[in-house]
Amino acid sequence: MKWLIRIVLTLAAVLVIAFLVFRTPDTDASEMRAKYGDEPSQFVKLATGLTVHLRDEGPRDAPAIILLHGANSSLHTWDEWTQSLSEEYRVIRYDQVGHGLTGPAPDGDYSKERFVADVDAIANHFGLARFVLAGNSMGGWVSTAYAIEHSDRVTGLALLNASGAPRNKEEERLYLGAKIAQTPVLNSLMTTVTPRSLVRSSLEDAVADPASISDVEVERYWELLRYPGNRQAVVDRANTARGGPFDPVDIAALPMPALIIWGEEDRVTPVSGAEWYAEHLANDTTVIYPDVAHLPMEEAADASVADFKSWLANLELTNQDTQSEQ
Repeated sequence: MKWLIRIVLTLAAVLVIAFLVFRTPDTDASEMRAKYGDEPSQFVKLATGLTVHLRDEGPRDAPAIILLHGANSSLHTWDEWTQSLSEEYRVIRYDQVGHGLTGPAPDGDYSKERFVADVDAIANHFGLARFVLAGNSMGGWVSTAYAIEHSDRVTGLALLNASGAPRNKEEERLYLGAKIAQTPVLNSLMTTVTPRSLVRSSLEDAVADPASISDVEVERYWELLRYPGNRQAVVDRANTARGGPFDPVDIAALPMPALIIWGEEDRVTPVSGAEWYAEHLANDTTVIYPDVAHLPMEEAADASVADFKSWLANLELTNQDTQSEQ
């Protein structure tokens, strides 16, 4: 019996030491705001009570575009698109709840309804009567859900490797981080032990060429993931029911033009998702990029934004889609 007690105590000591060695504390909120929230960032309190980190760029009287990032990302994923688009369009992008400098939901709500309500609150804050909505991955899921609920406000819907289509279990491979977030005990450790290597591994899983992931990009993801409350938000979001794939009837009923942009090498939301959306959307244009995976707006920034701008030109948008700011 004594040997068993010694083994248990030794294991406990090893675990405690490992925890102390590998523990990665939260980043400092004020330091992160100074580093990643400089001009032209704004921190806006919405009617929902949430204070959101956002950027509003381009001519104020131009047609408006709202860009939604994917899970565990931030508004910075749209940097290259915004640089090109803001010459002609008003581009609004923000850190969705539980992400970036927006931080966690005060009430712990990460439901589909909450994400949709935030889009509506952003549009209302800026007085946007109608706008183009584009989203990547989870952001594409939120964009589609919003378009279903508020089709009268969305003049065009762009889906970049969007989730929300039925999943092909044989093709799909979740991020390592997502698997951990859904695993009891491990997900509790995730809120305090988040090695940089885990972030790099997840990013490398998301792109076709792992060598394209820079140290600067890893640092940004790692630091913003550790923004106070964001790691718990990852766990809470991963364990919030999403309601399954969209109903094909709802997708077919969407009246606005849709653009589907997809990376053929995506292992997270495989190209079968693009095919499903194209099959059910009534008015779609589909572009598939070879040698690109989950982040076409970064992996193929020039090509993807050029295709997006060509599609926008055919929408015949006018500045009447933007009202005066509230």
